[in-house]
Amino acid sequence: MQQLYGAGIDISKPQGNMVVDIGGGTTDVAVISLGGSVVSTSLKVAGDKFDEAVVKYIKRKHNVIIGERTAEDLKINIGCVYPKIQDVEMDIRGRDLGTGLPKTITIHSSEMLEALIEPAMMVVDAVHSVLEKTPPELIADISNKGIYMTGGGSLVDGLDKLLQEKTGINVMIANDAVSCVALGTGKALDNLDVLDKRKRK
Repeated sequence: MQQLYGAGIDISKPQGNMVVDIGGGTTDVAVISLGGSVVSTSLKVAGDKFDEAVVKYIKRKHNVIIGERTAEDLKINIGCVYPKIQDVEMDIRGRDLGTGLPKTITIHSSEMLEALIEPAMMVVDAVHSVLEKTPPELIADISNKGIYMTGGGSLVDGLDKLLQEKTGINVMIANDAVSCVALGTGKALDNLDVLDKRKRK
């Protein structure tokens, strides 16, 4: 709920809003209306799992071990879950599994797509499952207003396009995706009376 507050969306109205919050450790998907969660799910696939997927891919494809910080650099700089118009590349250093010595390799964004698509599709599947359980009138609201993405993980290049393609619903990334939860918690505290009324009903 804080994510929607942080994104500047009024959740106290009788309309359906869908938020996909991709943090470091978990992805939370929820449909919110009248200040409360109508349907939601949480899965342990988020930023950390994206990094792990990159580490495993580099090891399997290039026989090179890299650390999580290097994996995160790759994810941020050339990572994508939707084909880029132009294939970009980045040089990284790791340890060659054969020799045990440092080795520099060049990684392309097309490889990152291959590495990241599996965890990305798990997020898409979670969104699908929540949409399937959402009441029809709220689905109509979500179709009109779109799906809001928040959290650092939402910034993986092309994740919004992938989700939009797979659901047929417009997907928007919150302006301050990384800070949405913190900003929203502050706004939620300012609106406790609205939330209290919802709980008392």
